[in-house]
Amino acid sequence: QVQLVESGGGLVQAGGSLRLSCAASGRTFSSYAMAWFRQAPGKEREFVAAISWSGGSTYYADSVKGRFTISRDNAKNTVYLQMNSLKPEDTAVYYCAATKGVYYSDADQYGYWGQGTQVTVSS
Repeated sequence: QVQLVESGGGLVQAGGSLRLSCAASGRTFSSYAMAWFRQAPGKEREFVAAISWSGGSTYYADSVKGRFTISRDNAKNTVYLQMNSLKPEDTAVYYCAATKGVYYSDADQYGYWGQGTQVTVSS
């Protein structure tokens, strides 16, 4: 069982940066692949980035590649999403998710979700 709590969202101007954090409970965090998804008003939840249990492999949506970086610190049970060069279209609620084993871009493969943190990018 894993419980996830996101933080770090807020309001930022276009071109700015934010770093999201996702703190996980439980002693087996290092056995979970982790991901970030986002959902904008009126749109479906979409994949942003994922990271393997070891942190050795990462995967990004084309829309954020080169601007966002996912990382994790297994000693702190935390996964991060560094977001640079933010655009108004990045505005959404960002969710952290966990799954046993390998990572996926399909939200249905993730059994554990945080409550979300709002990111708003003004133009």
